[in-house]
Formats: sequence, structure tokens, C-alpha cells
Amino acid sequence: MTPSFEQLGKLILGFALILGIVGGVLILLGKAGVPRLPGDILFKRDHTTVYIPLATMILVSVILTVVLNVLFWLFRR
Repeated sequence: MTPSFEQLGKLILGFALILGIVGGVLILLGKAGVPRLPGDILFKRDHTTVYIPLATMILVSVILTVVLNVLFWLFRR
């Protein structure tokens, strides 16, 4: 069974809304002065800075996984 364009459009808009909310929360956390997590990697040399937010990426991934699983569970009922 293939989804209709209407269903596909609703799904894409839903994902965009979730992504927008997560992005907004991350921006607010950054402006609020939330420090880097201990697992984030930062290299500084002369005029070059490399920042790899490893722990932050893992935390965001876990949170999004839980939120999406709850949403899928709710819509499956």
C-alpha cells in the first residue's frame, strides 16, 4: 500500500516541525550559556579551532530516538 501525497506531506511537515523545535531549543540552550559536555572534543592551535561535539551529538540522538519512538507508538494505536 503506497501512501498518498497528502499523507506524505503531513509526515514531512511533522518532521520539519519536530526539527524546528529541537533546533530552537538548542539555540536557546546555547544563548543561556549551557557549557560544553565533558565528552566534547576541542582542539585549538594558532588560528585554528576544531570543535567536535561528540557527547552532545550522542545526547541529542538519544533524546530524538526516544521522542520519535513515543510519537510512532502514539500514532500506531
